[in-house]
Amino acid sequence: MPALSMFYGIIVRMQSEKGGKHHKPHIHALYGDEEIVIALDGEILEGHFPNR
Repeated sequence: MPALSMFYGIIVRMQSEKGGKHHKPHIHALYGDEEIVIALDGEILEGHFPNR
């Protein structure tokens, strides 16, 4: 899936999930080995990032 943005080592991606487990428009963000899924309204749907 193509990257929408890359900054400070964070890669932000959007993917199509027809019939997927998240039923809201959302993005995936990757930082090292961590991944977070965030709805476009700011709700965290899955995962976490380190505090720093």
